[in-house]
Amino acid sequence: MMRSLYSGVAGLRTHQTRMDVIGNNIANVNTTAYKTQSMSFTDLLYQKVQSSTGANAVKGGTNARQIGLGTMTGSITAAITKQGSAQMTNNPFDLMINGDNFFIVNNGNQRFFTRDGSFNIDSAGNLVMNANGYLVQGWVANGGEVAKGAVQNLQIMKPENLTSDAQATASGRITGMVDRTDSNLANKAGKTVSVPLYASNGDRYSVVFSISNLESYDPSDGRSANQGFFAAHDWKLLDGDGKEIAKIDPSSMGGNSDYTVLSFDTSNGKFQYIGSSGTTGATVNFAGLSLPGGATLGSGNSLRIDFRDVTMLSNDGISTVAGYGGDAEGNGAGRAKGAMSGLSISTSGIITANYTNGEKKILGQIATARFKNPAGLEKAGDNLYVPSLNSGEFDGTGEDITASGGSIRSGYLEMSNVEISEEFTDMITTQRGFQANSKVITTSDSMLEILRDLKR
Repeated sequence: MMRSLYSGVAGLRTHQTRMDVIGNNIANVNTTAYKTQSMSFTDLLYQKVQSSTGANAVKGGTNARQIGLGTMTGSITAAITKQGSAQMTNNPFDLMINGDNFFIVNNGNQRFFTRDGSFNIDSAGNLVMNANGYLVQGWVANGGEVAKGAVQNLQIMKPENLTSDAQATASGRITGMVDRTDSNLANKAGKTVSVPLYASNGDRYSVVFSISNLESYDPSDGRSANQGFFAAHDWKLLDGDGKEIAKIDPSSMGGNSDYTVLSFDTSNGKFQYIGSSGTTGATVNFAGLSLPGGATLGSGNSLRIDFRDVTMLSNDGISTVAGYGGDAEGNGAGRAKGAMSGLSISTSGIITANYTNGEKKILGQIATARFKNPAGLEKAGDNLYVPSLNSGEFDGTGEDITASGGSIRSGYLEMSNVEISEEFTDMITTQRGFQANSKVITTSDSMLEILRDLKR
């Protein structure tokens, strides 16, 4: 009689534990990256009242007679590999992992692992968890390259990362069309062409010259625009305000002290040379030029301006010739000094800074951890996990999220994977199980009372 009482009590305790698990799941239905837990039951010890017997020549065998003593908690398991839904936040520091990996964070004494990607930047420039300030781990970039190895704190807002250094323009180019019927070319003033450039300190300058039909600029030369000849003249250097800094002698470009000749093939309009046959560009020399702060222009105090993309046509009387810094791919265009204007985080966790001068610079990469048995991780509160003997250890180096086919999504957070309808269903069945076990206790008590009354 007493065994049923103990079985009922064991059932009450176990169903209460299951209700505790369900209650915790429901309480965390809106907790970022929370992983729902489920509980399984297992039967308790058995009391053997008769052992089994084997068959013999006289009679058959009998099974053992066993009476169970109730139930107990078999396991409490988190659905850690079940992906939660995505919630858009538009905050670039809110990150969501697609896959089975974990973010790595450090409180200064111990590493923890989390799926909660709600991060921010602290006053020291470190990437940290919003909830507790734990430092996010990853790899820092050196010279724009991420050096992978042992994970470390991601201090992405270092003073040197807040600005982008200026860079002098290394080359220039002239493109477009020279129209020999353009009225602007038929006078000595000509059409002005400007090549923008940056000094080594980021100040803006421009090399300016004019193009005229050769016969209109120097009638004594004897060559005309109809023969494909033009004069590039009045070369000078202007500052960012348009003030003339220095005159440039075109004789260093293969011309005379007044101009250098531009030649085109009249049969197809293709550029032939500037200054002398076979020369495709003009080299402007800045040697001896004194600029504020000791700044320099060009590469080695000279700037090569490429004319190969210029053509000559007779079209509608409008020339479209124009100057640009850098080559056709934009290399060597130079830049002003820039300030950080924003950060972006790629699907592989690479953190890139954007600057006001158009430069992009890789600052680091967020590392992740992967475990052989993620369900074996132990919860540590604050959406954190720690390794256990059954989860596998972390080797300290981390893993690129893309190595296992996963990705990081910026501007999103992973929500709880709790299915509230399932939890309510489990709550009903748990309540009924609790009621049934309580009924076993009350019925056993009634039977004991009947036994007691037999004495009267």
